[in-house]
Amino acid sequence: MILSLVFAGLAVASPLVQRDCPAVAGSPKYAAPKVAKGFTARVIITGLKTPRQLLFDSEGNLLVMQNRKELTAYKMAYDGGCVKTTGSKRVLDANLNHGVDLTADGKTLFASNIDKIWSWGYDAKEMKTTTPPVKWMEGMRNTDHTTRTLLLSKKVPGQLLVSLGSGANVDYRALDINSGISQIRAFDVSGPPKVYKYTDGKVIGWGLRNSIGLAENPVDGGIWSNENGSDDMKRDQKDIHETSPGEEVNFHGYLNGTASVEQGKNYGYPDCASTWGVENIPRNEGLAVGKQFYIGGSTTTDASDSKCQKDYIPARITLPPHWAPIDIAFNSKATAAYMTSRGSWNLANPDGYKVFAISFANGQPVHPASSTKAAIPILESGDLSSCKGVLAMVGLGTCYFRPSGIAFDPKGNLYVASEISGEVYVIQREDGASVDSVTLETPGKLMQ
Repeated sequence: MILSLVFAGLAVASPLVQRDCPAVAGSPKYAAPKVAKGFTARVIITGLKTPRQLLFDSEGNLLVMQNRKELTAYKMAYDGGCVKTTGSKRVLDANLNHGVDLTADGKTLFASNIDKIWSWGYDAKEMKTTTPPVKWMEGMRNTDHTTRTLLLSKKVPGQLLVSLGSGANVDYRALDINSGISQIRAFDVSGPPKVYKYTDGKVIGWGLRNSIGLAENPVDGGIWSNENGSDDMKRDQKDIHETSPGEEVNFHGYLNGTASVEQGKNYGYPDCASTWGVENIPRNEGLAVGKQFYIGGSTTTDASDSKCQKDYIPARITLPPHWAPIDIAFNSKATAAYMTSRGSWNLANPDGYKVFAISFANGQPVHPASSTKAAIPILESGDLSSCKGVLAMVGLGTCYFRPSGIAFDPKGNLYVASEISGEVYVIQREDGASVDSVTLETPGKLMQ
């Protein structure tokens, strides 16, 4: 049946309490995020240092990667629908910054920093590693974009995907596929350990400025990423950065050998970008939301809008500029992809800072590539007034709610890290059903 949950905006916020579930004492200490009708959100962990990726191990413990501090495991408990932590343990104390994942059997943990990737044996019952680290990769260090997102395939065990972003806002090294810059590559980690260079991997996609979010569709095994577009963009010397480029949700085919036109192809960066605000782009004839356009300034001699649209893979969904999408979590039936965006620093009127969902059917988004309404907000900042400029980006202001990691627990509750406030929220349904069970049929409607 269709539930009476409406996503016509978040002006009326649900309370930040799941029935009578207690929140962590003293949190949050800022304007509470706004919650979509039918959902609740509650802080369950505080005091973290820049939490990034989240994941659950085979025993249902929540693992939280804290940037340049540690990987921490939290034992979870459920009391009549209320979620709480009952203990925690430091799993890794190392110079790690973002990427973390577990193998399909849950027995091996992989993690990364700006330069290297390691693995450890892992005991979920004890929430601890069982072996010394094994190095799998080195030589990824660059400037600017330093996250190295990891995705271990559950459909094709032994395949590790690694995303490596650009070393500058516009990095022309990305024009060379052999540079390894702005790419997603796959590596075989099923056999004896070996130390890879990034360029040893199979190219899954290139021309991807900074694809931080990576996810595998749990039903068909399709690989998806979300892309952070360029800042301060101009075309014909006109500043268009307030309305373009759009951020991207990209499809990269499959790891099991199923043919797809997308896998291994170029997605356009740095020559081309996705259109969002058509009216603000000079020479905009033939452009529409989601179509690629030539930015200008490249050494590519035959670059043009038509080349961008003919030779490169377009985004499957385009999002508003500077949302900075950072993670993806599919529900178990792959009817929705939940994403986080840590928000803009590069807009006069800040935007992003939210958790949103995109409806899927048969392995693809329900909305066409030209849609401006694919993203359905679930949770977003309650106060954007302090979210302007670089100080907000690095956490020196009071722009506290910046969603980062996102993950489902075994019971279908959704968890979101907030990197500046150092918190983890649990998102649940007011009616007691699991978030995992919700199917997003169309904007404004949910199906059970």
